This record gives sequence, C-alpha cells and structure tokens, in this order.
Amino acid sequence: MKTKNLKFWLVIITLILSTLACGIPGMALPFTAEKEEQAPETLVAPLVPKEEAPPTTLIIPNEVLLQDSLVQLYETVSPGVVSIQVYSNLGSGLGSGFVIDTEGHIVTNYHVVEVAQEVEVHFQSGLKVYGNVVGVDLDSDLAVIKVDADPGELHPLSLGDSDQLRVGQTVVAIGNPFGLSGTMTVGIVSARGRTLESIRQTETGAFFSAGDLIQTDATINPGNSGGPLLNLNGEVIGINRALQTGGLNIVGSSSNTGIGFAVSSNILKLVVPTLKKGETYNYPYLGLSSLQSLSLAQAELLELPRATGAYVVEIVSGGPADKAGLRAGTQATSVAGLYAGGDMIIRADDLDILEFSELLSYLMLNKKPGDTIDVVVLRNGEEQTLTITLGERPSPRP
Repeated sequence: MKTKNLKFWLVIITLILSTLACGIPGMALPFTAEKEEQAPETLVAPLVPKEEAPPTTLIIPNEVLLQDSLVQLYETVSPGVVSIQVYSNLGSGLGSGFVIDTEGHIVTNYHVVEVAQEVEVHFQSGLKVYGNVVGVDLDSDLAVIKVDADPGELHPLSLGDSDQLRVGQTVVAIGNPFGLSGTMTVGIVSARGRTLESIRQTETGAFFSAGDLIQTDATINPGNSGGPLLNLNGEVIGINRALQTGGLNIVGSSSNTGIGFAVSSNILKLVVPTLKKGETYNYPYLGLSSLQSLSLAQAELLELPRATGAYVVEIVSGGPADKAGLRAGTQATSVAGLYAGGDMIIRADDLDILEFSELLSYLMLNKKPGDTIDVVVLRNGEEQTLTITLGERPSPRP
C-alpha cells in the first residue's frame, strides 16, 4: 500500500515539473507577470535617436502667413494710392497721395504741391487727371487735392486710430519713390510722438513745431512724400512726410538712414475735413518755447530737482502762457543761451510730461483754441498749478 502511494506522488510531481518547463497558457506565476509588465518598455523605445529627430520650427509658417497678408494688403490698397506730378517755374516734382472719398478728394503733403502751378494725378489703373489744390495746412504739412474722376476709379482708403499704435508694430508704406509708382516697403513703428519743424513761421521768423509724428524704419525716399503708412489691416495710420538723411552715397544723392516720419492719422482726422472745405485749420497755441529734453548736466546747471519735463526758455509777450503767468529763464548760466529761473512743466491736466513732444501731441490731439489747460510747473523747486486759456497760432508771415 505504501509503495502505491509513493508511485502516485511521483507521477504528480513529474506532471507539475513538466508544466513549468513547457509554460502552458493560464499557468502564469508571479515572476512571469513581472516580466510581462516590463516588456512594454522595450516596445515603446524610439526608433530614431532623440538627437536625430527633425527640429520643430514655427518661423516658416509665420513668414508665409505674413507674406500672404502683405500680398493681399497691396492688392486691396494700392488702387487707392496715387502718384502726383507737379509743374512750376522751378521745374517738375514728384510725390504721392491717396484717395479719401468717392468725391475725388486726395490727401498729400503740402510741400509736394507748395509751388505747383499744375498738378497731375496718376492712378494705378493708368488714368491720369488734373487736380486742383483746395486746402493746405503748413503746420502739419498737409494738402487736399480735388480731382474730377469717375467714382469707379476712386478707391478710398480708411483711416485707422494712430493712438492704438505700438512700437514694434509692422507697418507698410506705398508710394512713388524716385518716380517708381506703386512701390511698397515694410518696416516697423520705431517711435511715436516725435516732433519736427513746421513749415509755418512765427512772427519772429522761427518755425512752429509739428507734433504727434510717427517714426518708422519702413524705407521712405523722395517721392514717397504724401503716401500712406498703413497697418496690416490696410488702414492708414499716417501720411509719410520726411526722412532723416545721412551723407551722400556713391551716386551723389542723400542716403536713407532708416529713419522716416509720418503725420499721424488722428491729426489727419482733425485737419482734413476743414481743408476739404477750403478753410484753415486752427491749432491751439500756448505762446512759449521749450527745450525738447534736458540732460542731467543741464538740469544741474539750471538748479532743477529733476531732468524730466518741458523747460520753458521763451514766453511770447501777451500770449496765452504769458497771460497765465508762466515764466521763462532769465538768469545767465555758464552755457551761452541757457538761462536759469524758468518754469518746468511736469503735468498737463492729468498727463505727466516727460518732454516737450508729449505736451505738444496732447495739445494738438485734444485741445482747440479757446479751451483751457491746467499745467503743473516746478518753480524754485516747488509745484504750482496754472490755468492757460489757449489761443490760435498767429497767421503766417506774408
């Protein structure tokens, strides 16, 4: 009986060992389960080494999108941009302009048509018509021309809000540089609120200041004057006025420095409706002259507690600033022509003033003759508030 039991157990043990050796399905044991959990690690290993994977870039798709946007912008806007040919006793000249309504009004720079005896307007379609200058503004260098053309030939451009511009924003210039009509260049907004001399002279022979200009590095050359500066929505945000030139280049003409200036569209919105009616637009007038900005050395010489603000160097006798009690410097310093004791304007209404250009832009965009402005000045190291009733800029010298 014992011998039979022994044989029975030997058979059972043999069967178990056979099962383990053959790996019959369904007989998984704990150590085989651990191996199955580790196996996927080798199955998901990358087939291409990480360092050989192609790099991911977004630059090319963005460039393609910008390219397509610029192409579409040009095709949409360029029919509204015109070339202007002027003739006078001094010869002929070139400029640019753009259509602003279906009545035939075209905006350009005053200096484009300043001495013109005859004006031709050339459209992209090939149409050429004579134009009449109906209104001019010497302060911001603007002019409006009227043409008699079929409304189907007129493609007005819309004016954008130049106050919404940001430095670094992409802008486009279209115009007629050196007679190459329909030329498009691209750049950015380099700065806002710049000032230039006006074309209009004061009673003393000096020039008034033009304010709220946009600085751009979009290439602007002779002939671009009067053409539009546009945002990527195709809206006019400025009218190209001037370029800062360097020395003469290899062919003897002035070289472009990448610094151009455009009159802001918000100035256009204020001035152009008046010019279309053949009337004169009146700018607000303070009756003072100021340094654009001060260095630390100048501030110390003038014994000012700060170097930011608009330092008053001249007051027009009987003018608005004079009547309000503002003071110009009268005390001689070691620098010829620099006088201490003047007021430093540091605030206008609720706007902090860091330099004169900010004050000028604020006045031109927000005030008109007869309005009042509260200015905070530093006088003898103390703040004082003065109220100025603004006047009109005096008429140009004959």
